Amino acid sequence: MKRLLIALAIIIALITYFLMPVYQFYAHRHEAPMLGASYIHVPNSGPTDSIVFDEDFVTQGELAVAQIESHRRGINSPGISAAVAINGKLVWAGASGWADIEREVPMTTRSVFRIGSTSKALTSALLARLVDKNALTLDTPISTYPVGQLNPKWQNITPRQLASHMAGIPHYGENTEFDGLYRSISLNTHYTNVADATRLFDESELLFSPGEAFSYSSLGTVLLSAVMQESTNTQFQYAMRKEVLQPLGMQHTYAQEESNSDNSLAENLVTFYWHKDDKGELVKPWRDVDLSHRLAGGGFISTSSDLVRLGIGFNSNNFVSASTRSAFWTPQTLNDGQVNEQGYAIGWRVRESDFGEGIGRLFQANHGGVSRGAQSWLMVIPDYNMAVAVNINAKTEHFWDFGSVSFDIASLFLRHHIESIQQAKLLTGA
Repeated sequence: MKRLLIALAIIIALITYFLMPVYQFYAHRHEAPMLGASYIHVPNSGPTDSIVFDEDFVTQGELAVAQIESHRRGINSPGISAAVAINGKLVWAGASGWADIEREVPMTTRSVFRIGSTSKALTSALLARLVDKNALTLDTPISTYPVGQLNPKWQNITPRQLASHMAGIPHYGENTEFDGLYRSISLNTHYTNVADATRLFDESELLFSPGEAFSYSSLGTVLLSAVMQESTNTQFQYAMRKEVLQPLGMQHTYAQEESNSDNSLAENLVTFYWHKDDKGELVKPWRDVDLSHRLAGGGFISTSSDLVRLGIGFNSNNFVSASTRSAFWTPQTLNDGQVNEQGYAIGWRVRESDFGEGIGRLFQANHGGVSRGAQSWLMVIPDYNMAVAVNINAKTEHFWDFGSVSFDIASLFLRHHIESIQQAKLLTGA
């Protein structure tokens, strides 16, 4: 009897060990309560941090930090961070609230967040650099590379299709390879080599033949990162640092797992929170997760200031050629010649948006991201060489409940900038 009870206890422990990550996965989607630490209240008020890098925008900086503090309270986020670049330079960065509530660590302009799928804009920047250097072409089948030969159905897929979600690669929950599906849910396996992460889905069925339809897929971006790695014969993470992060001065952007072995990297990493319900003031810290299996598609961490550096960098001819940028910011077409259903470009979403009275409609390229206990948004407005980034260490029920403040901030700085241009013209008689 004693042996039977021990065996039963072992079986229950094993079942719990394997099923608990699945349970926590559904907690991420608010289909189950998050387990672990006790709930704590999100303070109604919190510290603020604001740095103005251009004296012409002092008033706008003061107004912007008030905007994000009000927005933080409105969405019950522990903390929020934002940054603005205009005319190709960083002009303001601000933060409000708490990076860690219990330890009373304030959110600052140096705070580092999970950026989720905003990572795809980073990956797009590396792809654009490699295209400019003829290290690969957008329309060469990935079967040219060893990783592209792992699945016979991948033979005719191209980097363009992977970057625009038209390759037929499944998203996480659509993966028909059971072990890979489990590992992408459990979030507890580390992958140093991005090529190893492709093994999670290399036996999965395609959703459709390459180029026939559109289906958003972070796993497709992971496959793209392995192709880029093999095209350069360089580790993806190293290529990213060499080609994107270092040239753009993005010193606080990296894979979160790098902070595990470097305390200096972890110093400004925020605590990520889960809301008890979608609109409540009670939160608890997220469990530890390893996002290395989705690095290129959703595993990087960064600051708001670094993200605007990416935005204005991508808009610079010194970083990406005008012809390549134009291609990357053009909605991609399916095999039948029709633009894909989301108008998705190459690693970016693009559209025209109304920024209000005195500004009007402007083209903007963007990418948002949702991760465990975090949301991120980056928007680039090429006409004014402008970029706006916003990050929080929580998750809202609807993404735009969080991201809408980016338009308020953009309009605030744009309106002043346009008025300054008009006044300068009057003074010079131009």
